[in-house]
Amino acid sequence: MSIDNTNISHIRREYTSGQLRHSDLTDQPIQLFSIWLNQAYFAQVPDPTAMCLATVDHTGQPYQRIVLLKEFTNKEMTFFTNLNSRKATHLANNPKISLCFPWNIIDRQVIVTGTVCKLSEKEVLKQFYTRPKNNQISTWVSNQSKIISSKNVLNNKFLELKKKYLDKKIPFPEFWGGYKININSMEFWQGGINRLHDRFIYQRCSHTWYVYRLSP
Repeated sequence: MSIDNTNISHIRREYTSGQLRHSDLTDQPIQLFSIWLNQAYFAQVPDPTAMCLATVDHTGQPYQRIVLLKEFTNKEMTFFTNLNSRKATHLANNPKISLCFPWNIIDRQVIVTGTVCKLSEKEVLKQFYTRPKNNQISTWVSNQSKIISSKNVLNNKFLELKKKYLDKKIPFPEFWGGYKININSMEFWQGGINRLHDRFIYQRCSHTWYVYRLSP
């Protein structure tokens, strides 16, 4: 059966992977996040560190895109990007963000809200040189979010730089940067039978986390 506008409303399934009980919760939300991330990894969820990052432009228009989580601590999460990108422009004007980890295969989501601050150049420099060399080259190739005439523009520039730096170290691009997200809330969503999902949200007030169960 092909998919079209007349039959997509019938696409559904039951969520039967399990439950999230109050007894499963941890003192710190990042502890539960770490457990779930490991379970997503061993369940072979594709790109378990991929998160949908939402920002808002100067008109209030939201935008979303997938980025990769690179580090996390009890109160912070870290990602890297081109500082000339659309998301970076948004964050310069409004540092508030929302993240979603869509682990659909295991019927789970984690939603995060917080505010960002830029990482130091030292932190960014260290991360840049852990990237594969081809990824370092592509950072120079892409003028992220800008209009281009064709894919050939990128391919030709990539091959040119790959040849130029075949036996040389890739220079560090000053426009490459990173952000640290100061976490304000984390919501854990576990799909449930009959759409009676389990949802718990941790909200931070000063140095204390408060936990509430939410109606599905």
